[in-house]
Amino acid sequence: MKKSLLLLIVIGLLMVSCTPGPNYLENTSSELIEPAGFWLGLWHGFISLFSFIISLFSDNTSIYKVYNNGTWYNLGFLIGVSAFFGGSGGGACKKSKWK
Repeated sequence: MKKSLLLLIVIGLLMVSCTPGPNYLENTSSELIEPAGFWLGLWHGFISLFSFIISLFSDNTSIYKVYNNGTWYNLGFLIGVSAFFGGSGGGACKKSKWK
């Protein structure tokens, strides 16, 4: 029981350790910092629920990284959200009770 609780806590902390922070670069352009791409969008989409819960209590965390490269980040974010919340249509594969 203690091992599974500890494992759950460690996994939770690992998942929220990479949440998007506040957007200090809004309305600026920087050649030094690369905008977030597909893979970071995928990760941020996957941990969006945890990011949302943390953002309720902290101003240093946001759900969505505003400084991104556009379409690819959005696609990754959408796939990540769908994967986490089960939006892949898995419910459509269940057999109907009515035959």
